Amino acid sequence: MNAEPVSVYLSLGSNVGDRKRNLDRAISFLSERLRIEEISSVYDTTPEDNPDQPRFLNLVAHAYTTLEPTGLLALLKGIESKLGRVPSARYSPRPMDIDILFYGKQVINTPTLTIPHTRIPERAFVLVPLNEIAPELVHPVSGKPVKQMLAELKRGVQGVFKFVQPGESGTAEAVKEEVKDNVPDNG
Repeated sequence: MNAEPVSVYLSLGSNVGDRKRNLDRAISFLSERLRIEEISSVYDTTPEDNPDQPRFLNLVAHAYTTLEPTGLLALLKGIESKLGRVPSARYSPRPMDIDILFYGKQVINTPTLTIPHTRIPERAFVLVPLNEIAPELVHPVSGKPVKQMLAELKRGVQGVFKFVQPGESGTAEAVKEEVKDNVPDNG
């Protein structure tokens, strides 16, 4: 365990079952062991690696932990399991997927853990919610802030929409505009 809490950013996603409830339960489990600082809005996203599966709900959470990186990974895998995830093929549908995006400014490359997550710069479903809560956060390898990585995203943000539950205010068009406004201009 670390003596001082470390800032971590986590990506959470669900595309099986009650996706919103899965995210809510995951945050609840996380809050038992981590100090949650901020949670992005929830985004409804197209699966990037296997588009023939159900859409995801995604969010990013900023938290503080005294767990070492491997201990944090074990906690996240335990939460995924509690929420019904079973070992399966890569990129298959799942009730919960939690990835460590950043662990302080550490760079870790082991057979079981890579931090920062290698695919951050190419994933709109990570960059849009991350930009919402931490646009100035600097990637410790590339040296680029989140807002710059989002602006440079080759695929753009197609397929990423802010999730609005029935009964909440906000039309689909207003939500699309809000997501668009959350993306920096390339110019």
